[in-house]
Order: sequence, then C-alpha cells, then structure tokens
Amino acid sequence: MGWGFEWVSTLGTDFNYDFGVSFPEQRPEITAAYNYGAPARPGEEMPGLSAFALHDGGVYHAYSCYARGLEAFNSAYQLLDRSPNGRHEDRLATPMAWVHRHDEYEDSAAAVLP
Repeated sequence: MGWGFEWVSTLGTDFNYDFGVSFPEQRPEITAAYNYGAPARPGEEMPGLSAFALHDGGVYHAYSCYARGLEAFNSAYQLLDRSPNGRHEDRLATPMAWVHRHDEYEDSAAAVLP
C-alpha cells in the first residue's frame, strides 16, 4: 500500500522513565509503576511498546502496551506456549527471568527459584 513508518529508539533519553519501563537503582526518585500498577520489585528494564501519531504539528500518544500484551513481538513466547511445560514461569524469580544476553546464560540458574 506504500505505507511507511518511522521507527524511533528511546536510547539515551528519559522517555523510558517517563513511561514507566525503566527503574535503575541509580534513580531512586523514580516510583515503580509498571503496566498501570505497582509491581513488588520491577527489573531495571521492563518491556513496553508505545505508538504515537503526528498530526497537524502535534504529537499524540496513541497506544501503549506492557507485559502480556507484547507476546506478538517476542516469537520465543509463541514457541514456549506450545511446548509441554509452557513458559514454566512459576519457577522463575520474575516472569522474564529466562531472557539473557548471549554471554550471560551461565548464570541462568540464579534466575530459578529453589
């Protein structure tokens, strides 16, 4: 259809703090409010997606999605949900504790509760 979308990153800005998806310990003034609630202990970075529209020179917040609403963007969940054990989140310290950078998997046992 000839549509085009400009994708923008929030890296290096305060946007993630303002929209409640970043909670670094270096910023104690930030209240932990994630997904329109208050989690017991959020991670330093939590998943979120926002969409905005530019219309007549104004920027409008059109949509935000957190946590469970982002499954379509993480194809690993699509596979885990079809496996016999599912995501096995009940054994994890946090629901996304299984996610690691490629060089951090040796410490993944620490993410599982006893």
